[in-house]
Amino acid sequence: MSNHFGRHKRLLSASDYRVVFSGASLRAGQNEFLLLARSNNCGHHRLGLAVAKKHVRHATQRNRIKRGAREAFRHLPDSEPGLDIIFLTRPGAAKTSNDVYTRDLPRQLQRLCSKAAVQADTPS
Repeated sequence: MSNHFGRHKRLLSASDYRVVFSGASLRAGQNEFLLLARSNNCGHHRLGLAVAKKHVRHATQRNRIKRGAREAFRHLPDSEPGLDIIFLTRPGAAKTSNDVYTRDLPRQLQRLCSKAAVQADTPS
């Protein structure tokens, strides 16, 4: 498990995001956030953040949410298959406490990885 969040662990281009949005086969989340994911060929997970001003008006709150999401992602162990994951905020995300990102988000990320492993083991 690597605790850094280098460029190779991020979704960087609009086309990376488009691929996940158009073909997300996995979803997880709760009232405050949604995780969309699609398997990739990188061998490791990559994260993209979409924290909308519409849902979180103040920059300090958006930054707090993004820090929490990155921190939860850093502690996610690499597993096969690698996933491209997009973290999206939902209405009400600005009013949530940091506990959501330290307790609930890692649980949802693990759930997403479990779903991906089951999906990879299932013959098509």
